[in-house]
This record gives sequence, C-alpha cells and structure tokens, in this order.
Amino acid sequence: MTDQTEGFNPQERRATYGLAGIYGSRMLGLFLILPVFALYAEHLASATPVLIGMAIGIYGLTQAVLQIPFGLLSDKIGRKPVIIGGLLLFALGSIIAATADDIYMIIAGRAIQGSGAIAAAVMALLADLTRDQQRTKSMAVVGVTIGFSFTVALIAGPLFNTWVGVPGLFWITAALAIAGILILVLVVPTPDHSSVHSEAEPVPGMFGKVLRDTQLLRLDAGIFTLHLVLTSLFLALPLVLRDAGLPVQKHTWLYLPVMLLSMGLMVPFVIIAEKRNKMKQVFTGAISLLGLALAGFWLFSGSIWGLGLMLLVFFTGFNLLEATLPSLVSKLAPGPIRGTAMGVYSTSQFSGAFVGGLLGGWVHTHFGETSVFLMALGFIAAWLALAVTMRTPAKTGATSAAGR
Repeated sequence: MTDQTEGFNPQERRATYGLAGIYGSRMLGLFLILPVFALYAEHLASATPVLIGMAIGIYGLTQAVLQIPFGLLSDKIGRKPVIIGGLLLFALGSIIAATADDIYMIIAGRAIQGSGAIAAAVMALLADLTRDQQRTKSMAVVGVTIGFSFTVALIAGPLFNTWVGVPGLFWITAALAIAGILILVLVVPTPDHSSVHSEAEPVPGMFGKVLRDTQLLRLDAGIFTLHLVLTSLFLALPLVLRDAGLPVQKHTWLYLPVMLLSMGLMVPFVIIAEKRNKMKQVFTGAISLLGLALAGFWLFSGSIWGLGLMLLVFFTGFNLLEATLPSLVSKLAPGPIRGTAMGVYSTSQFSGAFVGGLLGGWVHTHFGETSVFLMALGFIAAWLALAVTMRTPAKTGATSAAGR
C-alpha cells in the first residue's frame, strides 16, 4: 500500500484544489450578502422583517431538500453534469436577485441559488479522483476552504457593498458560478469511472441506521442550531451596529480584526480538544461562549465597543464549533455510514439557516430587533443541555452505537 504520508499526485492536486475552489466560491457567493442585506432590504418594496429573513435563509430550504437527491443523481448520470447544472442554477438565481426590484423577486432568486445543491456531487467527484489514503486530506482542504469563504464574505461583503451595492454583490456571485464551471471543465479531471463511496457520499440504505443514532442526532441538532443562530443574528446585528453609530461602510473594519483574532484564539482550543482528548469539554465550552455573546449583544446593544467584544466572543465559539462538529461526526460515524451521516448533517445545517431566517424575522416583527438575540440565546441554552449528555468521543475515532 502507498505510504499515507506522501503528498497528492498531480490528478489529486488538480481535483482537490479545483473542487475546493468551486465549492468555496459558491459558499462565498451565498454569504456575501449576509452582513449587509438587512440594511439594504429595509428600502425594498413590500419588505418586512419576516420576508427579509426568508430572503436571507430561503437558500437553506432548497439546498436541504435537493442536495442529497442531486448527489444520488450524480451516481446515475455523472458528477460533472450535475455540478454544471447546479452552478447554472446558482448563476440564474443570482441574476434574478441582482435585477430584482422587490423582496419577492430576491426571495425567488435566493431559492434558485440554493437549488443548485452541488455539495454531495462535489464530494463524490472528489472521492472518485483521490486514492483512499489521500481522501480524508482532500476533504479537509475543501472544509477549510468553506470556512475561509465565510470569513472572506463577512469582511468583503460590507466593503464591496460600498462600491457596487447589494445588486452588484449578486452579479459577483453569478460571475463566481460561471468561473466555477470553467474550473470544472478546464482544471478538474474527469474520472475514468464513478462509484459509490460510502465514506464520502450518502447511501440510501444507510439512512435508517444514521437516523436511529442518537449521538449523531445530537450533532445534527447542534449544526441546525448553530446556523439558525447565525442566520437570525445577521437579521439584527447590522441594524444594531448602525443604530449604535457605526455606518455600514465601516462594518468591514469591525469584522476584519474580529475574524482574524477569533481564528487565532480558536487554534489552541482545537489543539487541546484533539491532542488532550478534551473534545467534549471544548465543545460545550464553545456553545457556552455563544450564549455569553448573545446575552452581551442584548445588554450592550448601544455600545460599539461592547458589540465588538461580543462579536469576538461569538466568532471564537462559532469557529470552534464549525471546526469540531464535522470532526465529531467523523469520529462517531464508522466508515460505512460516514458519507450518509455527513449528508444528514449538511441537510440539518441548511435547514437551520432557513428556520433561523424565518423565525428571526418573526421575532423581529413582533418583539423588536434586539429580541432576536434572546430568541437565539434560548436555542443555545437548549443545545447546551443536549450537548452535556453527549458521549465523549474516543481520541482516535469511535464506533457510534445506535440508540444510546
């Protein structure tokens, strides 16, 4: 067997970085509007907080519904046709949103953006093009790219907004989709044959086993809650920052140091979790940080310095959870069900984004923008109560036992 410490071969290198670029640029496009849309949408025809929340989160609904079916379709008709079709849908949705003059058209555009659900097909193609001993490393590169895309979107969104506005951000996302198609065609190799990789993609016969595993369900509930909270947060936070005296064109200069510092603060805790087998303690501690930050957003809603400090606390916890949750799924799901477990996990993530937008908009309408923080705090408290009953994962991986 080939030494697992060796690097990628040329095909694996092209596949890994090409597909990471495609996936990352798509997520960048979805997230670019997050820090600015609530402010922009206030001036759209027919806009209400509920509809604004739906516009932000609706991509999660169509993504959640279609990502596993698209992945299974790629087993039948090929990976690249499904990915190209998904990117074309993403471009179409972006163009509809860019040319919209009311909130309903933006909702339609965002829904079509999400319907280009290529996640499972991308991971399946990556599995087709990598050797077993390099596959985990390749998927880790894609995961890091997604996290990097989110960070770039928070920093770049307000900055680009001052130059091209929110419609311009949607045009940028359309261009990113077309660039993704070119990368797929010109850079990513075409596999000689495709096969089902149970460790990398969903397998229909494994869903029952995954959905009966209460340890995995805890993690699915966790990622659902995390993205519910994230989406609802950005319905209120840009408005609160503006009302506290920070104009939108300066939001980048708050997010930039916050995101850089939070990533630096996260690293020691990830090392402690992995090297000292303190995953559960770090995990529950990160959830607690989110709760602390949400309470602080409510308490310090009139203070730029207070909000900035709470943003640092929030994103330290958020980045920790984004890094540790997939690791926990991998540890608790044995190889034969790992791809299915990750498919259910991703579906839960996107579902949380949709519910967060809708519920956050409803709370904003009936109780005011700062009440969104208290709603999110309630979800975090429920998640923490669930997380403390989680089984401590083994350091080097564990077999998940259904029904525990």
